[in-house]
Amino acid sequence: MGVPAIRITVLGSGTSVGVPTIGCHCDVCTSNDPRDQRLRPSVLVTYAGRNVLIDTTPDFRTQALRAKIDRLDAVIFTHSHADHLMGLDDVRPFNFRQGGHIPIYASENTLAAVRRCFPYIFDNEKKESNVPRLDVRLIDSAPFDVFGLDFLPVPVLHGSQTIYGFRFGDAAYLTDHSAIPESSLAQLEGLDVLFLDALRYRPHPTHSTVEQSTATVERLKPRRTFFTHICHDLGHESAENLLPPHIRLAYDGLEILLEERA
Repeated sequence: MGVPAIRITVLGSGTSVGVPTIGCHCDVCTSNDPRDQRLRPSVLVTYAGRNVLIDTTPDFRTQALRAKIDRLDAVIFTHSHADHLMGLDDVRPFNFRQGGHIPIYASENTLAAVRRCFPYIFDNEKKESNVPRLDVRLIDSAPFDVFGLDFLPVPVLHGSQTIYGFRFGDAAYLTDHSAIPESSLAQLEGLDVLFLDALRYRPHPTHSTVEQSTATVERLKPRRTFFTHICHDLGHESAENLLPPHIRLAYDGLEILLEERA
């Protein structure tokens, strides 16, 4: 079975507090370069007329309006932290437009957090107003099919926590990782496009640095790499000028195309 043409739209390339950061007046937070304005990290994967969202950030409403998203077919969660989860209620307009339920794919731990954060979605009580209508799909390390495209969960370490990145076709999206196990690196060979967490230059206990992620790229040798989950330590132009041409910084609104593969 082949892989359809895929468009990846970067909805947000920033870290958990976004860029500009509240109250900060550094050179990046006050930059006039629109690529230095970063909402919380998320991508939209579009193929065969379907839109699949990876993570519902607190900025999801703004991201959806900016990207002119007019339908949403599924949501996949990497993990349960607030910057990846708290926009879930904003899927309601898609329920209104499309009718029916929207499938969400999450690990057992992430699903437990979703239920804690949004109990009104799942309590089955009669409501006076509308709530998101979701079809819950539990995932583990096995590949799962979403409208004809296989998504492979790739376990990564986010500090002491194991979360998921995802490979789909010849692309992979890994955010919020401080280390990638050897078994997961083996799942990332032969990629056309790779997204990697690269928070900043200085070490961080739960995130990869530019140096660490560059080393990962040199080992895996994908054709194209985009660093994401970027904080205000990195100005887009200055940081990108120090990188080899096959590694770029993601930015909000970036679109990447992958051709159909037989």
